[in-house]
Amino acid sequence: MSDRVELSPEQRAEVERQLAVIRRGVVEIVPEEELEAKVAESVRTGRPLKVKLGLDPSAPDIHIGHTVVLHKLRQFQQLGHEVQLIIGDFTGRIGDPTGKSETRKQLSEEDVKRNAETYQKQIFKILDPARTTIHYNSAWLAPMSFADVVGLAAKMTVARMLERDDFTKRYQSGQPISIHEFFYPLMQGYDSVALESDIELGGTDQKFNLLMGRMLQKEYGKAQQAAIMLPLLEGLDGVNKMSKSLGNYIGIDEEPNEIYGKAMSVPDELMVKYYELATDISLEELEELRRGLKDGSVHPRDAKMRLARTFVRMYHGEEAAEAAERHFVTVFQQRALPDDIESVDLRLSDLEDGTIRIVKLLTALGLQQSGSEARRSVQQGAVRVNERRIEDPNEAIRPQDGDIVQVGKRKFAKIRLV
Repeated sequence: MSDRVELSPEQRAEVERQLAVIRRGVVEIVPEEELEAKVAESVRTGRPLKVKLGLDPSAPDIHIGHTVVLHKLRQFQQLGHEVQLIIGDFTGRIGDPTGKSETRKQLSEEDVKRNAETYQKQIFKILDPARTTIHYNSAWLAPMSFADVVGLAAKMTVARMLERDDFTKRYQSGQPISIHEFFYPLMQGYDSVALESDIELGGTDQKFNLLMGRMLQKEYGKAQQAAIMLPLLEGLDGVNKMSKSLGNYIGIDEEPNEIYGKAMSVPDELMVKYYELATDISLEELEELRRGLKDGSVHPRDAKMRLARTFVRMYHGEEAAEAAERHFVTVFQQRALPDDIESVDLRLSDLEDGTIRIVKLLTALGLQQSGSEARRSVQQGAVRVNERRIEDPNEAIRPQDGDIVQVGKRKFAKIRLV
């Protein structure tokens, strides 16, 4: 640890404690010695650090993968520091080109506003509102004159911009790069200048953007932030980054039974990573779990059930977590139907001669969102009516009051004819 700040033994112990929490699950800190000095100065003076996270509100439904950086922010808050949450209502109109092979579609002002509101409702399931300040970067970016923008652009070279891997690949392959895309990292970096951030967090794919903040702070004569990079969390397939488009995600707004059931399908080899990055268990509990799995004193199934229960508890409360676990044990371990299957109205007018095709039945009951989704579920053998597997997506069902329709392992409906 840096010796630039004079500390008492008690203060030095507190700095070491904070650094141990901050380093949990982190891939890289740039530069580490500056982070240590910032924490030491904060402990010495009692001044909280300003920790920044920028959100591009293009996909506002938060899943477990998104929460990795949010949990790190929460840890900073628990250490007494302040979070600067940037809703990129201005940068969101451009869209972060990170990892994209083509120019991102620009969001409308209405899209950005709607998505930002959704973000705010979800993030406070994790963050402490009392230690979070929400900023919209349009507050300082929108008033900039064209001269201001030219001055900002003059602080960075095209060669430096092309150091970004995605820009390099597009340039070398002849894919177009619009000039306005170069402004995304400039604007994100300028956010750190405007707010005088001490630390900025992001995934490993955001390293260039985070370091841009350091460079611009130096150009504008500000103290430079430290950048903390966190890993990208693999999804339920164990291979690809968690993504809603790939269907390998756990959404924090999903129903408790859905969260619990999905968590039980987390690959065994990723369990500890999920605990470390996406739950609120302590470092001591994490090490105890790690040891138990290694020496065989903790069964992987029990660890996974605890993980599933933890996720539900974090986003729906302890009572919901207990109920979701009872549901899982009843349905999957005891191979019985749950006792609390919701009754769903099915209109007689939807029937033709007293029957209804299974695909239409599934959408009418709200068990599937679309006919194509329902058809796939039938073809995959995931649909049952009164415990009988339905294998033909064109099959006509003659429904009766009280019939139980099931899709997969977690979706049930009891028919109520009306």
